[in-house]
Amino acid sequence: MNKVQCPICDAAMPGNWQEYPDYPFCTARCRKIDLGRWLDGKYRVPDPTSADAPVSSQDDAD
Repeated sequence: MNKVQCPICDAAMPGNWQEYPDYPFCTARCRKIDLGRWLDGKYRVPDPTSADAPVSSQDDAD
């Protein structure tokens, strides 16, 4: 059987994953920590149109 670990605290979750109501987290505490990270914006995908990207000159011509 595969070992499953909590993505927040790396605690091992032995047994069947259905035994954990907060799966993929080991506890409600780890689930809330993850939610807080989402709400704080810590899980972001970089914006390819950031300030480093050149501005199109066609927009200025209008």
